[in-house]
Amino acid sequence: MSAGRVFIYGGKGALGSACVDHFKANNYWVGSIDLSENEKADVSVVVPRDAAWVDQETEVVAKVGESLNGQKLDAVICVAGGWAGGNAKKDLAKNADLMWKQSVWTSAISAAVAAQYLKEGGLLALTGAKPALEGTPGMIGYGMAKAAVHQLTRSLGGDKSGLPANSLAVSILPVTLDTPMNRKWMPEADFGTWTPLTEVAGLFQKWTQNQERPKTGSLLQLITKNGVTELIAAE
Repeated sequence: MSAGRVFIYGGKGALGSACVDHFKANNYWVGSIDLSENEKADVSVVVPRDAAWVDQETEVVAKVGESLNGQKLDAVICVAGGWAGGNAKKDLAKNADLMWKQSVWTSAISAAVAAQYLKEGGLLALTGAKPALEGTPGMIGYGMAKAAVHQLTRSLGGDKSGLPANSLAVSILPVTLDTPMNRKWMPEADFGTWTPLTEVAGLFQKWTQNQERPKTGSLLQLITKNGVTELIAAE
């Protein structure tokens, strides 16, 4: 017997792979959605890279449905995303477009998957960003996209959002995640302030199991100090 069923959007990225591994280790059936396959997942939905937003949604929703074969999901977890810097002076539309595709398209498609296939009381987790609670002049496209994810989360936490009854819609707002890529680019940083990937995966599992759940619609900042992570709800 599996402990439950979850789909991870961005299941091939650093955090996504950690989530797939974590849920698999805890006896869950795990699906991955990404631009490339995660061989460790029970099912991998590969998103057509150059397809338009509407076509990506249609394809992902259909493929998830086929893989579930009438079953429902305990959680849909979107940890897809990326980062780009830049202000209004150069390549604003280009950077903003990339961020929109990586963060907003994936979050919205995750919401559509959850609306169709989540159990009552299930979890939909998205990934925002703490810096996007304020202005982000050095990374405008990134800030715009993450602010849109925050708005989406608040909307999904409201009545008539289309999610099943008693669902939990929540966004994690990390500052810096402890990934190999971040260590490579910021070798001088204080890693004690970075949030470990296993910590995030463990949080998702707790919420999936209905433990220590925040209020639906919450934006939860992940603040790590000396290796200890606290959750602080954004106003």
